Amino acid sequence: MSRSTLISLATIGSCALLGGAFLFQFFGYPPCELCLWQRWPHAAAIVIGAAALSMNARVLAWLGAFAAATTSGIGVYHTGVERHWWEGPDSCTGSGALDVGNLLSTDGPGIVMCDQVAWEMFGLSMASWNALASFGLMILWLMAVHRRF
Repeated sequence: MSRSTLISLATIGSCALLGGAFLFQFFGYPPCELCLWQRWPHAAAIVIGAAALSMNARVLAWLGAFAAATTSGIGVYHTGVERHWWEGPDSCTGSGALDVGNLLSTDGPGIVMCDQVAWEMFGLSMASWNALASFGLMILWLMAVHRRF
């Protein structure tokens, strides 16, 4: 496969994962703070992919790989928080103090806990699936680094 094909696949993959996150949100699964953190590198990878396809710059493929690795790493971290292997951010885990203002708010779903699995398939949470899929996207980006257009 050519570099442009690999970059296209990686970019489409980030579009699909980000779109899937928004679809889950639309169907009643509001994101926690760590879920939101995982979205930003996908957005960056999409912009990087569009730029890499138009500029033919190998360094952009490296940046795409870094973005995919970042969201994969956050997904692994989030999985560990969900499985109580380690502590998560105080703002969205049971270990933190609750903000009374958020509890009394009528403006939305309130606090979404990062240490509770909202949905899973085959024993893996959304965070775990994001970590795995993003790792695959990172591989595509790294393959693109070593290919010609």
